[in-house]
Amino acid sequence: MAGRGMGPTAESAASEDGAAAHGAPDGAAEPFRARDGSLGLRAGTAVVLDQYGTVLCATHDAAWLLGRSLGIAEFAQYSAMPKEPRSGTAVFSLASGESGSFRYHARPLDHEGGGTFWLVQLAGSGGPVADEMPAAPARPEDVEARSERRSRLARAAALSIGASLDLKEIAERLADSLVPAFADLITVDVPEVVLNADEPPPQEQAARNLRRIAVATRDGRMPPGFTRPGEPLPDLSGPPRLTPMAGRPVVAMSDMAELRGALRMALSTDAPDDAIARLVPAGAHALLSAPMLGRGRSLGILAAWRLSTPGGFDDDDAELFAQIASRGALALDNARRFAREHRTAVALQRSLLPSGATHTSVLETAGTYVPAEGEAGVGGDWYDVLPLSSLRTAFAVGDVVGHGLGATVAMGRLRTAVQTMADLDPEPGELLAHLNDLMQARWTAGEPADPDIDVDAYGTTVLYAVHDPIRHTCVMASAGHPPPVVLRPGRAPEFAVLAPSPPLGVGALPFEEAEIDVPPGTLLAFYTDGVVARHGADVNDGMDALAAVLDEHRDAPLDAIGPAVLARLEPPHGDDVALLLVRTHPVPRSAVAEWDLPADPSVVARARELTLHQLDAWGLDDLAFTTELVVSELVTNAIRYGGAPIGLRLIRDEVLICEVSDPSNSQPRQRRAQATDEGGRGLFLVAQLTSRWGSRYRRTGKTIWTEQRLDGEPVEFPLGAVDLLGEIPEGAL
Repeated sequence: MAGRGMGPTAESAASEDGAAAHGAPDGAAEPFRARDGSLGLRAGTAVVLDQYGTVLCATHDAAWLLGRSLGIAEFAQYSAMPKEPRSGTAVFSLASGESGSFRYHARPLDHEGGGTFWLVQLAGSGGPVADEMPAAPARPEDVEARSERRSRLARAAALSIGASLDLKEIAERLADSLVPAFADLITVDVPEVVLNADEPPPQEQAARNLRRIAVATRDGRMPPGFTRPGEPLPDLSGPPRLTPMAGRPVVAMSDMAELRGALRMALSTDAPDDAIARLVPAGAHALLSAPMLGRGRSLGILAAWRLSTPGGFDDDDAELFAQIASRGALALDNARRFAREHRTAVALQRSLLPSGATHTSVLETAGTYVPAEGEAGVGGDWYDVLPLSSLRTAFAVGDVVGHGLGATVAMGRLRTAVQTMADLDPEPGELLAHLNDLMQARWTAGEPADPDIDVDAYGTTVLYAVHDPIRHTCVMASAGHPPPVVLRPGRAPEFAVLAPSPPLGVGALPFEEAEIDVPPGTLLAFYTDGVVARHGADVNDGMDALAAVLDEHRDAPLDAIGPAVLARLEPPHGDDVALLLVRTHPVPRSAVAEWDLPADPSVVARARELTLHQLDAWGLDDLAFTTELVVSELVTNAIRYGGAPIGLRLIRDEVLICEVSDPSNSQPRQRRAQATDEGGRGLFLVAQLTSRWGSRYRRTGKTIWTEQRLDGEPVEFPLGAVDLLGEIPEGAL
């Protein structure tokens, strides 16, 4: 053996696969240990050299392949090199007399007696002996150990990805579970459409429009120029021409030159110059790639690379990798489906909510809605801002029990019902009573098509409030909902005092109303319980914290207060939250004129005179004639059918508002009079002369109101409208 150390004094470095080394001395206990703490070889063919390149021992395969001489002069250079792992390719003279090209990976070994030794692991990269080399006999205990190790790896990967419904988190966990036990570097690339929760592309388009969402490396460092997480991959015109392993959709490559050539052929014409470096990590010598398929469509590509670990991937590795990729595809598809459903529910929820901010002359609002995260999904929290007559505004905020699409649909039905009833302008307590009756009579019974939707509506909490900027008041009623925070100028924050009332559908108790003063500059905060409720904590503590944060930011822009409040309070992610902020503005005293009139037909002329005088003061002479006719008709009807006292009020804003109030609760009805009818044309005339009109009940009596645009075109009287003047009492014109 020419002094090459194959005699009885050679030391041993046994591999995990049980390949026997030659010539280990008796009693030698672990003479060679790698710096990572492992003993021997992981696979295949290896030799141990001293610092002069002398072979001290070799595996069964190395002895058969290189013969008994083992002349490996190429490694003598390591005696003068830095003691760092390195890889390369060398040409050896084989025992058969032929030469062979082999890839090697060398790493230093620590020796108890001092000096430096090298463990050199070999892998065939070409030559005539690739198919001839006999495998070292595997011991039964080694086969069992490898099988157990693979089973543990498969279980670990399955457990790591089964506890999440987030695409990126699943990919990151999958990659981390395979490094370093299986490979030195793992990547997960997913089509853009899958990231957007859309339908995955067909399998033949698996290499198009990919984005890397996870990378795991042995040392935590990225190879230079390699595609990082979040970056798109260079687009391929088609799948690379790589042959999958027999019976599996897995591609195994140990020839990086061939791999780079195949990728270069598949790159699109506009691919960047560094595309190959972005696809193949520097220093890689083995690749295992598996498509992540679900229902015949591509959910991504899972790739494993070996850089510092010697040897390629075998059939057992490919089988395990295909199994893990299949499980990963199932997890990604479940996460994509969940994301799509969540996105649909959130889109529906947001479409049912009003715009985030509104601005009028009397107030401004800013609403914030944050859906629940994770499996809870969106819920039924909602708010609404409803413009009413005479510059008044209604605010509604509610919380539907449950989460998911059913709660969202139930919320939409409730919001529609509130909007419909608010258009009739009832008192807050009356509106909640009608809503409660509607739920008990129809919704809690369920529907055969989907009874769960109505069950979600049962037990909903709602708060409804009406703000009057002229009287500077806010009247509200609650159905089991927490009270709003009131921050008046120069005063500490307070909570409105509301009488306890049950949620909707629970009982038939009356919903008591409360009236609070709301001077100009007041900040109102309506919210759902997700803002203040915490598991295991007193809700009063959460309400106090909300009031404190609002007080701290009360002078900030309204659209900045909501995010600041939620950032400070940190609501739990398992429940959605809604927060509606309102800041009131003053109405100039000069913009309102009102008078009390007796129920005497002679005051109609006085009402017309007062109206003309006020319109002249406001510079609205263009509206004088039409407003004169409207006031005459409404005051005449109030005298004839309502009685005293009669109130007349004019409000100038973006529109001209005219109100006439009387103590009667009779509802005025517009009808089209026949040619022979003596009356019935008054409200028809009012509707023609104004842009909007309506009536609302008060606690005592009713109010009829009209609106006229200040910048509107002159009114063209309908045919026969002059005949309607005959309804005005004689002497009123």
